[in-house]
Amino acid sequence: MAAVIPIKEVEYEHPLPAGTCDTRFAWARVPAEPSQDERAQLKDRIRRLLKERNAVMVSHYYVHPDLQDLAEETGGIVSDSLEMARFGRDHPATTLVVSGVRFMGETSKILSPHKKVLMPDLDATCSLDLGCPADEFSAFCAQHPDRTVVVYANTSAAVKARSDWLVTSSCAVDIVRALAGKGHKILWAPDKHLGHYIQRETGADMVFWNGSCIVHDEFKSFELEALKKEHPGAKVLVHPESPAEVVALADAVGSTSGILKAAKEMDAKEFIVATDNGMMHKLRTLNPGKVFYEAPTAGNSATCKSCAHCPWMAMNGLAVLAHVLETGTNEIFVDEAIIDRARVPIDRMLAFTAALKSGKPAGSLVPDIGAA
Repeated sequence: MAAVIPIKEVEYEHPLPAGTCDTRFAWARVPAEPSQDERAQLKDRIRRLLKERNAVMVSHYYVHPDLQDLAEETGGIVSDSLEMARFGRDHPATTLVVSGVRFMGETSKILSPHKKVLMPDLDATCSLDLGCPADEFSAFCAQHPDRTVVVYANTSAAVKARSDWLVTSSCAVDIVRALAGKGHKILWAPDKHLGHYIQRETGADMVFWNGSCIVHDEFKSFELEALKKEHPGAKVLVHPESPAEVVALADAVGSTSGILKAAKEMDAKEFIVATDNGMMHKLRTLNPGKVFYEAPTAGNSATCKSCAHCPWMAMNGLAVLAHVLETGTNEIFVDEAIIDRARVPIDRMLAFTAALKSGKPAGSLVPDIGAA
């Protein structure tokens, strides 16, 4: 008999002009918060099951603090989507339990095709992924055959398979700058804000897919300026998926790892953070002497209901994770042909970032226009 896991239904709206990709019908099944006794019992049960199943947890910064802490306590990792997949590939465990959203599970499966990849809820998705269907994206690419296709990690395996390069927010500027330096014109997808930020930073010739993150898209510059006046000594940390007018107010712009680094290294005691509020747990844990405020999505110009937290990330919980480990359900499968094609742009990115990290000339990995 299937276990009954208490949930609450949550609806999210994202008003956009007609004719654009939106997520007005997005929804989430958010697990009910367990009591302290239930939480302790679930954690013990998960620890036991991880050992029995030869499994390891990989959790994203945006999921519930319980899942972040438990991943690290049991030898897993809390990180961004690419490092989650890379860690799972290199770990000896035969089963990966991915706490995040579906594209993260798919990326883990692409890099670890012979491992079992499980997720707490297969319906946990992403507005960027939802807003970039593979067939429509392929047709868009066909309209621009002279452009090098660069896609963000927040996409389906099928969209990755249609791309030339994959990037994360931490390496996107470096890779696009290298491509532009070799004469490549870029087709970018799916996040328009991140794409325009990259274009401003690199001067690359780019065309854009019209997508956005339902969390980052709702940060408000007007209210952010008001919050800055309340905390004049606070530094502003912004993820580049945010609108340009929000990015313009930042003291540091960066990926999740970049925001963590800035918070640690900047000479300030207060920070205003414009990214998913799931990051607050790690920021506060690593910087106990500092104060972090959430950048506003509310106020006079507000339209959103996300409250700076991804509804699908919120679908990950201890009870559903324990159930999945016990039953082996919610396994991620990706067609082998798609894995083979999607692995190409991922491997290009991994080689580029590895060269960059080691101080080698990463640009040499980017072919000139017309090169074989």
